Amino acid sequence: MQQLRPGLSTWTAPHPEWTPDSGGPEGWEREVRSYAYDAGDRLVLFDPISAPPPVYEQAAGKDVIVLLTCGWHARSARELVERLGATIHSPAGGSEEEQVGKLFDAGDELPGGVVAAGDGLFPGESVLWIPEHGALVAGDVLIHRDDGLKAAPDSWLPEGMTRDQLRALLRPLLELPVELILPTHGDPITVSAHAALESAIGS
Repeated sequence: MQQLRPGLSTWTAPHPEWTPDSGGPEGWEREVRSYAYDAGDRLVLFDPISAPPPVYEQAAGKDVIVLLTCGWHARSARELVERLGATIHSPAGGSEEEQVGKLFDAGDELPGGVVAAGDGLFPGESVLWIPEHGALVAGDVLIHRDDGLKAAPDSWLPEGMTRDQLRALLRPLLELPVELILPTHGDPITVSAHAALESAIGS
């Protein structure tokens, strides 16, 4: 588990449903990423998978909140409900099976002071904002690879969506004072994050 800032940590774990066919330039890597945010009396976990022991240590005496960028990133969320009594929140708008726990809409303020900053790539996906750290948490709409932060590849776009429409969807995020970008696919960006976001949206 890696500390990004005091109160903000990240870890990775292999996704159990990944196969070699899932990878490649238009795919996603086997290791996926989760984040933990200590919000005082609450521990907020983003898209958690196979939470390591330090997460359970941090959870002692706190309400545990699981915030999903999308319902299909539920990963180990239900296990955390059973073990820690966590409460799950996921974006509204997806299919019935993808809507997990309490539903939220773009613009809503969520537990721990997190804000649903905007819609993601698909119905039922959201980009989340942690004001205390100036951090954006992104599910599938932004990915970080060896060649930098990118908007989702063409093969991921919903039917009928163009790249120009994707850029327009993301552009309002540039109004935020972004200091960190926390993708669940790829490594976090901790330096020149706003510039990286601008490049990803403009490219």
